[in-house]
Amino acid sequence: MKQKIENYTGPAAGWGAVKAVAEAIRGQMNVSHDVIAMFEMNKPEGFDCPGCAWPDPKHYASFDVCENGAKAMSWEATSKKTTPEFFAKHSVTELLKWDDYDLENEGRLTHPVKYNAETDHYESIEWDEAFRQIGKCLANYSNPNTVEFYTSGRTSNEAAFLYQLFAREYGTNNFPDCSNMCHEPTSVGLAASIGVGKGTVLLEDFDKADLVICIGHNPGTNHPRMLSSLREVSKRGAKIIAINPLKERGLERFEYPQDPAEMLTFDSTPLAEHYYKVRIGGDTALIKGVIRCILEQDDEAIAQGKPSILDNDFIQTHTVGFDAVKHDVMTTSWDNILRVSGLSKEQIEQIAQLYIDADNTIICYGMGITQHQHGTQNIQQLVNLLLLKGNIGREGAGICPLRGHSNVQGDRTVGITEKPSKSFLDKIEQRFGFKPPAEFGHAAVASMQAISEGTANALICMGGNLAVAMPDKDACYQGMKKLDLAVHIGTKLNRSHLLTAKNTFLFPVLGRTERDEQKTGPQSITVEDSMSMVHASHGKLKPASPYLKSECAIVAGMAKATLPNTKVEWDEFIDDYDKIRDAMEAVLPGFDDYNARIRVPGGFHLTNAAAERRWLTQSGKANFLTTEGVIEDPKSAVNSELVLATVRSHDQYNTTIYGLNDRYRGVFGQRDVMFISEAQAKKQNLAAGDRVNIIALDSEQKRTHRRLDNLKVVIYDMADRCVVTYFPEANNLIALDNFDPQSGIPAYKNIPIVLEKVDVAS
Repeated sequence: MKQKIENYTGPAAGWGAVKAVAEAIRGQMNVSHDVIAMFEMNKPEGFDCPGCAWPDPKHYASFDVCENGAKAMSWEATSKKTTPEFFAKHSVTELLKWDDYDLENEGRLTHPVKYNAETDHYESIEWDEAFRQIGKCLANYSNPNTVEFYTSGRTSNEAAFLYQLFAREYGTNNFPDCSNMCHEPTSVGLAASIGVGKGTVLLEDFDKADLVICIGHNPGTNHPRMLSSLREVSKRGAKIIAINPLKERGLERFEYPQDPAEMLTFDSTPLAEHYYKVRIGGDTALIKGVIRCILEQDDEAIAQGKPSILDNDFIQTHTVGFDAVKHDVMTTSWDNILRVSGLSKEQIEQIAQLYIDADNTIICYGMGITQHQHGTQNIQQLVNLLLLKGNIGREGAGICPLRGHSNVQGDRTVGITEKPSKSFLDKIEQRFGFKPPAEFGHAAVASMQAISEGTANALICMGGNLAVAMPDKDACYQGMKKLDLAVHIGTKLNRSHLLTAKNTFLFPVLGRTERDEQKTGPQSITVEDSMSMVHASHGKLKPASPYLKSECAIVAGMAKATLPNTKVEWDEFIDDYDKIRDAMEAVLPGFDDYNARIRVPGGFHLTNAAAERRWLTQSGKANFLTTEGVIEDPKSAVNSELVLATVRSHDQYNTTIYGLNDRYRGVFGQRDVMFISEAQAKKQNLAAGDRVNIIALDSEQKRTHRRLDNLKVVIYDMADRCVVTYFPEANNLIALDNFDPQSGIPAYKNIPIVLEKVDVAS
């Protein structure tokens, strides 16, 4: 494709999305019954979208598929194949030189393979022999805690439950998980504030909200089906405000592809009525400023004998810590708030007034809030704002974290956690008869530190592209190559699979779209969306290869080979997934009548105590929590003059690159770009099309060895004193020890940098 940069003037979705869907299908799938199966996506008797975790509406459209959902499906259901013949033709050394897009675009993995160091090629291996060799390796390690069990959010509830059983019967709680890199601050921060590490809203709450605040997320690319909900909010006259460093088209205007009138008239629905370009890393400062404005107005109202702006009955009955938060924000200087947030006092006052005027408010947030050294505190400041007016635990109001992968929340619910509760472990022991380990294990950063330091023996990856997704690739890549054992379970080839250990296995797995046939017939799996709805998913397509196994079957195969005296009935579980769900019901709270309830169209909702104003905190109430200062990233060179955030392009989902376009930002045929505001470009003596090198700074503002070279400057409508480029290419700019100490999430969204202009003539 021709490389070009242009100003995109259209709405989100619309005909551009229709064209992109058609191109994705044409480029990947057999245009036959496979395409017809797309109409089964997100339906009660169909399969769940392999993309984002936005919930399905109760009124199912005939074609409830967004652009990136269609890309995810076509990418998985591709007719292209990565066969043993491919691996015989291409060595691992050669494949390491391919770019990430070309690796995955080769197609679906079709056979189990093992790396042969002597030939430098992956070679076919029989499933049973592979399981035997893996079991032998794992049995030889004297310390189970030297094995890391990684999980991707694409993993089903059933497979994740079996996976944690396998690891815990083996003897470890090492569960690095993709949530450690996206929404772990949600789990930690919300749990401390309101007692539940999940959002409190349902899809129906958007029908009753007066104000929806969208902060730190980009729905047009990362959760496009949300645009339909925002469209309905806008059309009924409720207000939407966007707070984001970049102007994102998916927060501005939306053309609904399922509305013939909009499509035929090229009309669109305006979304955010107000757009505030907060500086990267300025969220805590901004929210403290908003809270301060509200409290000042409340004090003034009371002094004048007017009713209080706050919901004082709720604050007194349901919360603790209000006085400490009030003291904190009222003693935070406006100079610091304005300098760090990058917004004017008038803008902050406007946000506060919009919140005051709304009876019911929902706050939606994404990784622009979580991926900071104080990502946990960011979320707690958002909760503080909601608590002021009792906007937790009632209709039309609440907190709405926007999860990424379609089952990342479900995996955590069913036991993928390095910090299991005693009650959960006790339930496992009661049901299965073995005593699981109680010692806390590793999350993602700790796992990769162990791998890079050489103290880990083995890594088993249930999907994902762990090394590429993590910071500091130099350390991660070298560490992966020093492992004794690496097992990768996936649908397609990616770079992590090529960082070969002494013993490396690559297993092809059934995708979400494919039929899973076991001894008792076709099986269904379940997933949990970002609003705690659990529902079934039934694959419809013929598997890409007869040699594929399901996630559940692969876990069982490894477990049986590793644990000769296992207490778990692995064969029965694989023959009939209903039996897995029966076991889950015995262990997991809220899963009563599991098999019956997932057979109801749409599934069931897991009880959320905070949504019912039951506070499962130590205080027994919702907690107002203070955050020291306004610097979101203390290691970020003390609020460096220039900071960088990593983002995804529109043709991307996590580390998967579907193509080289970023349509809404006007970038086509390339990814080696850096976005910067016009004013900031002038300060840096840069013009559109110039080339720059990015060098990361340490906490003392000294240059480090971490750099990203030769990026093209793109002038963009965004906040000053910051720049943006793509994940995962920029991950090496982040040190492995630069993470949120409370949640462990790497600080992908605030990297202190300097720029070097490339002299093209030289």
